[in-house]
Amino acid sequence: MSRGASIFGVPKALVGMVHVGALPGAPRDGEPVASISKRAAAEAAMLAKAGFDALILENMHDAPYLRRRVGPEIVAAMTAIAGAVRRAVNIPLGIQILAGANREALAVAHATGCRFIRAEGFVFASVADEGLLEEADAGPLLRYRKAIGAESVRVIADIKKKHSAHAITADVDIAETARAAEFFGADGIVVSGAATGRPTSLDDLHEARSATKLPVAVGSGATPETLRELFEEADAVIAGSWFKKRGDWRNAPDPARVKALVAAARRARK
Repeated sequence: MSRGASIFGVPKALVGMVHVGALPGAPRDGEPVASISKRAAAEAAMLAKAGFDALILENMHDAPYLRRRVGPEIVAAMTAIAGAVRRAVNIPLGIQILAGANREALAVAHATGCRFIRAEGFVFASVADEGLLEEADAGPLLRYRKAIGAESVRVIADIKKKHSAHAITADVDIAETARAAEFFGADGIVVSGAATGRPTSLDDLHEARSATKLPVAVGSGATPETLRELFEEADAVIAGSWFKKRGDWRNAPDPARVKALVAAARRARK
């Protein structure tokens, strides 16, 4: 089996982000969870039908984010939404709960039959826009996974996380960070640009891939024009901005852009 197929279902996977609506208690909250669930399930079904290989559900509309811990209302809402999406599609699903709420994401994934989570702050400290992530989460997270019997839920870890400053670890390059993630038990790593929608450096991608045997995913900035070169290095490309209307992650998917991105992925993988 290829490096990424056990997580994303196929080698060279195209993974779509489903940005669920603002959840209870978030500043932009104003919609019932049932309505958010229905829209997320419809969006997921559309992406799966178009040819995306896997999906990640993320609470990005909850900005500004809490640091590391979210309340039970977020866990309950994400569980309801993930359950609705799980019933709507039959492709691998992942969960990400911002910011760095990795144990909560793991609990949701375990309860709803999702295959993986995307974890921030897995190794090393960083200063994110929500504050200092001073404790690496690998030790507590993997012990929690063991304690609740969720070993089947894979953990893909962001390294040199976007929306963050890495001055604290400026003497640790991305290759060494990738090695640390592997040593500390990650199932895959994510390499991103500086922020959502920003291109991922091909040099960073190459360095990370050369340093680890783990599956490597691109975490931001993919376009139809860059998919070929990204797939030369990556086992998966996560997309969440370009295929939305006007290329803005806040908007609904644009069917024409969805079709164009899937077609480009198919050409790239040939």
